[in-house]
Amino acid sequence: MRVLVVEDEPKLAGYLRKGLTENGYVVDVAADGIDGRHLALNGEYDLIVLDVMLPGIDGFSVLKAIKAEKDVAVLMLTARDGVEDRVHGLQEGADDYLVKPFAFSELLARLTALRRRGVRSGSGASSGSGGASETMLTLGDLQLDLARRKAFRGGQSIDLTNKEFLLLALLMRRRGEVLSRTVLAEQVWDMNFDSDTNVVDVAVRRLRAKVDDPFETKMLRTVRGMGYVLEAPSP
Repeated sequence: MRVLVVEDEPKLAGYLRKGLTENGYVVDVAADGIDGRHLALNGEYDLIVLDVMLPGIDGFSVLKAIKAEKDVAVLMLTARDGVEDRVHGLQEGADDYLVKPFAFSELLARLTALRRRGVRSGSGASSGSGGASETMLTLGDLQLDLARRKAFRGGQSIDLTNKEFLLLALLMRRRGEVLSRTVLAEQVWDMNFDSDTNVVDVAVRRLRAKVDDPFETKMLRTVRGMGYVLEAPSP
């Protein structure tokens, strides 16, 4: 799945490239409207993430050029949350609209929704995480009591720090799904993932030492270059 990101903020562009790459996308980045238009019209992309305020030519002009020649889903990014801007973008053919600052997980969910339904739906989508009222998560012999904030495996109590508990809860809720470092950092630490920090890897290593290492059956797996996944033991 190829994505073009047209964004002139180097830090945000790098963050999006890293996060999307971790989630299985092949990403190209353009830093201005002229390069963005050129890549969009001459390359083959499944999705385009397009900032509105760009040097060279603005995002609306790029969008108009794209939609005149290509049938590709475009998600617009903007720091301006005025209704007029959103209406303008949608009238020009934008398939979704996201206002900065935004959560990476929401961007990911919106791109997934666009990919699933094809193009030209005209309205956004966000991911749901049902089970809001659940108090106990269970995976194999691993249990997490959300109400009492206690963890057990094989009937043994496991002492977890607050971040370890939140990390395990996220992995259990999304069992079987490979979660990237970007998603884990955003959901557990409420921060953008910085490639220069190993906070996620350290936390996963400590969690594994508590919920996996003392037991014969291993459940927390590293997927090289992508992230981590918690899986039920094979029968």
